Amino acid sequence: MSDIRPPRNVTRTLPARKRIALVAHDGKKEELLEWAARWRETLAEHSLIGSGTTAGRVSHALGLEVEGLMSGPLGGDQQIGARIAEQRLDLLIFFWDPFAPQPHDPDVKALLRLAALWNIPVACNPASADFLISSPWLGQAYEMTIPDAGAWVSSRTG
Repeated sequence: MSDIRPPRNVTRTLPARKRIALVAHDGKKEELLEWAARWRETLAEHSLIGSGTTAGRVSHALGLEVEGLMSGPLGGDQQIGARIAEQRLDLLIFFWDPFAPQPHDPDVKALLRLAALWNIPVACNPASADFLISSPWLGQAYEMTIPDAGAWVSSRTG
């Protein structure tokens, strides 16, 4: 039987201009807006994607271009997860609310699982987001390893 984990031996290079997803549960939207305001100039140098009202609020409040996807409960988490799997997302800033049960918790778990699987940097609160956004790697190309999905599929179908 083949290993259930695909080998992580393929190299992916994140571009200097990162594609950053901004996501926040309702109870964390203000906190994300405050954080994004502090880092507005840095965020403006990158391509921003957001789920639901988070994208609209960040765009409106900070004058930044943010590509809006669906709301998380309507499929936005899955849209972001698809971008991760397609290697079209480089960083995930996801301020999730540990005190509020979410009707779409399975989608949130799936999104975080994909981020872990595909080795995507994730920040889930202002402190981790500060560390991530202030990293010297943010503004330069970064080489990392990701799963060899093609070899894994071939081994399971052969």
